[in-house]
Amino acid sequence: MKPPAASDAVTGPPVGRSRLRRAPGGPRKAGGSGEARDRAGRRGVPLPLLLPALLGLVFLLLPMVALLVRAPWRNMPELLSSTEVWQALRLSLVSATAATAVSLVLGVPLAWVLARTDFPGRGLVRALVTLPLVLPPVVGGVALLLALGRNGVVGQWLDSWFGVTLPFTTAGVIVAEAFVAMPFLVISVEGTLRAADPRYEEAATTLGASRFTAFRRVTLPLIAPGIAAGAVLAWARALGEFGATITFAGNFPGRTQTMPLAVYLALQSDPEAAIALSLVLLAVSIAVLAGLRDRWMRAS
Repeated sequence: MKPPAASDAVTGPPVGRSRLRRAPGGPRKAGGSGEARDRAGRRGVPLPLLLPALLGLVFLLLPMVALLVRAPWRNMPELLSSTEVWQALRLSLVSATAATAVSLVLGVPLAWVLARTDFPGRGLVRALVTLPLVLPPVVGGVALLLALGRNGVVGQWLDSWFGVTLPFTTAGVIVAEAFVAMPFLVISVEGTLRAADPRYEEAATTLGASRFTAFRRVTLPLIAPGIAAGAVLAWARALGEFGATITFAGNFPGRTQTMPLAVYLALQSDPEAAIALSLVLLAVSIAVLAGLRDRWMRAS
């Protein structure tokens, strides 16, 4: 019988070597991964943080729960079938959609200018664009009156030259809603543009396309989800606008009375109708959040 070779005695069988070989990542320690540590850290919540968190959750959810509990569910079909309710609902949907269209036409180019160009005072312009987000709506309505009213800075020329009067009209409702809703769209689209790679536009321009053609054929398809999300947010904000609308357009049923104004008016004479209208707006808000859950509510 032939004795084993020296090389076989040193190296040993392949199976033995595989047993001694370590894993590429080295030996694993129990609970050593970052994900395991994160899970362990999330289990224990300090009591000084847990109690305020629960109180904040209750504070935010309690009004919605009370609205559902006190809702006149039996009389809901009758309350929502009145002519005034349908007029306010139709006007709200039409004006919010028109205000969103105005915001798209004006806001998307404005967002592109803020995201893709560099000019003196760009930070100031961005701050002024976002000013309606923090400006009290009533103050916005007063500012619109001073700018576009019959005796306003621009409104007097619109009235004398073109015979256009915006205050206390349906067009005034659209203007007021667009004023408060457009910043939501601009912020959303500008953020999407900053996240998009500008080299695609540069490549299109080097191939002979103009800046506008590159924007229309290349940039718009890339930022379409951001535009859609901004449009939905703007539409929801326009639908719920109250202060600027009642200040600039008034509260005339069938002409300027939107759903929030109808809720305010019904609360003084028919609280059950006000609750029913509020439930409609609540359902719309929930639908908007459900539609945007993939963009705004997904955990990172």
